[in-house]
Amino acid sequence: MKRLYYGLGKANFIQYVVFAIFLLVFYLPLANLAMLAFGNRYEAPAVFPQEFGFRWWEFVLSQKSLLSAISTSFILAIVVTIVSMIICLPAAYALARYEFKGRRFLQFSFLLCNAFPKMGLYISIAIVYYKLNLMGTFVGVVLIHVINTMMFMTWIPAGAFRSVHRQQEEAARDAGAGAMLTFMKITLPMAMPGIAVASIFTFLASIEEAQGTLLVGFPQVKTIPVELYGVIMQYPTSAGPVLSIILILPTIVIMLIAKKYISADAISKGFNAK
Repeated sequence: MKRLYYGLGKANFIQYVVFAIFLLVFYLPLANLAMLAFGNRYEAPAVFPQEFGFRWWEFVLSQKSLLSAISTSFILAIVVTIVSMIICLPAAYALARYEFKGRRFLQFSFLLCNAFPKMGLYISIAIVYYKLNLMGTFVGVVLIHVINTMMFMTWIPAGAFRSVHRQQEEAARDAGAGAMLTFMKITLPMAMPGIAVASIFTFLASIEEAQGTLLVGFPQVKTIPVELYGVIMQYPTSAGPVLSIILILPTIVIMLIAKKYISADAISKGFNAK
């Protein structure tokens, strides 16, 4: 250790130590999760499972309710992403392109649902849902998820639209393109990286949403996070990690596919309120 300290120098050594601590804190729980998912038999306080295998994978994939929850989660996330885009992208464009009274307040209002514990918000919404007969419905759960994703789908695309220079749009208009053609051929393609980032965040947020789905959708609408509650309480320790990995895998795959869009620059532009 002393040789490493003098070889790297004080500054580099501290950086390596901090990086090692980060790797330990971040990846150790994931490694433990993966280990438990393949543990046929595990009894605490043992560090490692007494037997490895695919027993709990077979159990999870054989349960019709769990398979239904998996399909429901992905269908719900796709629907929420599409609905959120339809609702929020016009608002994002208006916030980016037009000056009007209360614009800044309207933009910051999309943060309100994330400014305090969500359970209080869900309980208030549940009262309205009872009156509108939306409790236990797919539509009701979609609306809950959209409320949670409005910030992503408004702020990030608004920054992306703002980064498209007006001169580029005006040049297209001078060449004879109409407003819709200019938007489809100039503005939208140039803002697409920011919209893609917002769509990815929206999809992942919907996949992982549990409290709102449990409160307004259960037992008619069951998703993977909702089923996790039951699995953790009813089955051995090794069953929960299997569903957790099933929940994590799409996130990893989507991140790898869309990594060219997910950058600090694309995200920071979206949160640059002006």
